[in-house]
Amino acid sequence: MNADPQPQPPSAAAVNAGFFRRLGAMLYDGLLLLATLFAAEAIVVAALGGAVGAGNPLHTLYLLFVALIFYTGFWVYAGQTLGMQTWRLRITNAQGGDISVRQAVTRFLASLLSWLPAGLGYLWMLRDPQRRAWHDRLSGTLIKYHPKSPT
Repeated sequence: MNADPQPQPPSAAAVNAGFFRRLGAMLYDGLLLLATLFAAEAIVVAALGGAVGAGNPLHTLYLLFVALIFYTGFWVYAGQTLGMQTWRLRITNAQGGDISVRQAVTRFLASLLSWLPAGLGYLWMLRDPQRRAWHDRLSGTLIKYHPKSPT
């Protein structure tokens, strides 16, 4: 079901990704998500003939839905976002296989919880022996780093 844009050679031993590598991928993906949200906002402005008022809860839900589709689409159908691809990261379930739509949605919603207490859910991976953040644990997912194999 998942299309793997860059198949990993079997000789490359995947390890649980560390904090700084994941942070790099998050920053890259943040820029891509921002561009996606700008496009989504342009659709709303064009449809309504003007900007939506600040603090509109439906508008906030719309933008969250766009972000949900952005991340779950990449995670489920490619196993990685473009930022993750750049940093050689891949998302898997606990058994090392592809994640389900349910896991992707759970992961997205739980990642919002990880941000709420000043990013504590993300910082948790610095102490976790498996380098898993709160949302990794809640969704049963892992982020694996695939180093380049020596050739």
